[in-house]
Amino acid sequence: MPFQLNAGDRKILLAAGIVFAVLVIIAALIASPEDEQHKTPTTYSTNSYGAKAAWLLLGEMGYRAERHELSPVEIDDFRNTTLIIAEPSLNPTPEERGAIEMFVREGGRVIAAGYSVAAMLPKSDIKRHAALVETPPEWETFSALAAADITTAAPEITMSPLAYWASGHTAEALYGTQDEPVAVQYRYGEGTVFWWAAATPLTNAGITEPGNLEFFIACLGGKENRILWDEYFHGYRQSGISPPLRSVLFLFIGFLVQSALLGFAVVWTFSRRSGPLRPQFQESRLSPLEFVETLGNLYHRARAASVAVDICRRRFVYLLTRRLGMSPDDPQEKIERALRERRGFDDAELAELSTVMKDCDAARLRHDMPPGQALALVQSLYKYAGKMKLFPIKE
Repeated sequence: MPFQLNAGDRKILLAAGIVFAVLVIIAALIASPEDEQHKTPTTYSTNSYGAKAAWLLLGEMGYRAERHELSPVEIDDFRNTTLIIAEPSLNPTPEERGAIEMFVREGGRVIAAGYSVAAMLPKSDIKRHAALVETPPEWETFSALAAADITTAAPEITMSPLAYWASGHTAEALYGTQDEPVAVQYRYGEGTVFWWAAATPLTNAGITEPGNLEFFIACLGGKENRILWDEYFHGYRQSGISPPLRSVLFLFIGFLVQSALLGFAVVWTFSRRSGPLRPQFQESRLSPLEFVETLGNLYHRARAASVAVDICRRRFVYLLTRRLGMSPDDPQEKIERALRERRGFDDAELAELSTVMKDCDAARLRHDMPPGQALALVQSLYKYAGKMKLFPIKE
């Protein structure tokens, strides 16, 4: 027998499919793919703006390069150590800025790239090109401005600068123009700071431009130097799981959640058709209220109000004589005497009850009795039945 879905199952499957599609779209929107829009020069990124190529190259060239995912406060070795801070996305705390300043003063070397490093350097005259804030500039080739070991290794470099060093008195200009140098160096204490207007020379795309690799290597110092490549200010804080593994783990968890939702929808839909079948409850047509309404409509159509009065009278007499221990065929006078003696009825109550009983007897012969009069007689009998507790009466 072929498996078929009813309309309810199809609705559930359609709703589950829509939810699954929405989850996939949301995951695609909030994910952080390695695309051209992710412009952080991190060593974990393989896109054009990333720096993984330079990171791997340092290892192949024999440099002691380490990813640094700790606060600068944790650095305890200053001499023969180079710290690379490339376009950080997070600002330092006062303690972290003080730690970087002490690092340089005690003999460390810092390569700082971008406008955002201004808050980290011990001396900074970095200015931003206001016209280039929204639209990044095209790559430009800059010639060396001074004779130095670095400019000898790289007579020119290629960069896409958003900023420049404003004052030539606070640092030695290396590349750019005299008014707007894009690469400078200065001494601070026993250490040296190199500032680049952008991280282009160490990015995956920029490192292949003429002079950029030589410029980068020259800024690092000798191979005896320890290289700390900062990832702390890119948001990669040290934990038990590496950033690439965290990304894979997040994607895997998202896949599990979506698969669980889809599986739940499938199981729920299938179980509705494969579970035990229970017949739908149908209310009996012989329920008391419906029986009363049906019988009332029958008497109404037959104009048999007198019959209803006679039935109520007979039932009242039966219950009354049973309660008194008498026979329904006993005369009415004997029944009234028993009510006076056993139930304490006075003459007025007995007279009223006698009148009601006589009216009920007379109603048997009145086939044209009005429904209102019949209802009044039945209500009177019901009142006396309640007073004498012939049957339970619900308020």
